[in-house]
Amino acid sequence: MDTNANDQQPKPEKKKLALNVVSSKEHKGFGAGTIDLSQVSPVIIDGGEAYIDVGAMHAKSKVEKGIKFSPEKENVPNGRQVWIVWVAVDRDERGSFYGGATACEMLIDTEARRGWKLLAEHVNRMDRAIKRKFLLEDLGDEDKAALRRLLQSHNYEWWDRSPEELKDQLA
Repeated sequence: MDTNANDQQPKPEKKKLALNVVSSKEHKGFGAGTIDLSQVSPVIIDGGEAYIDVGAMHAKSKVEKGIKFSPEKENVPNGRQVWIVWVAVDRDERGSFYGGATACEMLIDTEARRGWKLLAEHVNRMDRAIKRKFLLEDLGDEDKAALRRLLQSHNYEWWDRSPEELKDQLA
C-alpha cells in the first residue's frame, strides 16, 4: 500500500497542565471515605519558579526523577530547597476557587542524585489541603511570590474568589 508523505495525520495537541476542578457530585458508593485526589494538584517551586507537575502525585516530578531520597537531612548537605505545594480547587455557587494549599519542603542535590523529604509529612500536608487548610507560612518571600503569580495567571477568577486567608499567606 502506497503512503504519501502529504497524507500524514496531524499530531494531536499536547494537553496543557491544569489545576483540577472538582465536581459537585457526592460519591457514596464503593470507595467512599477514600481520599479523592481529583481535588488536588501539585505545584513545584524550584529556584523562584512555580509550575504544575502532576508527576509529583506519585513522587515522579521532574525534580524527583532519578533521586534517591533519605529521611535524614544530613545525607543531603548540598541540596537546594524545593517545595511541593498541594493546591485543592473547590467550587461553590460563585464558581471555582483555590480552597486549600499546603507546602512541603524537600532538599534536592541533582548532581549527587540524592534528596531529603519526609513522606509522611507530604501525605499529611496533601490531606490538609484536601480538607481546605492553608499552610504556606514556611515558604520564603520569593517562593510565595512565585506561587501567587502561578495561581493568578492560571485563573485570575479563581484567585479572586479564593479565601482571604490564602491571599494573606501569600502577601
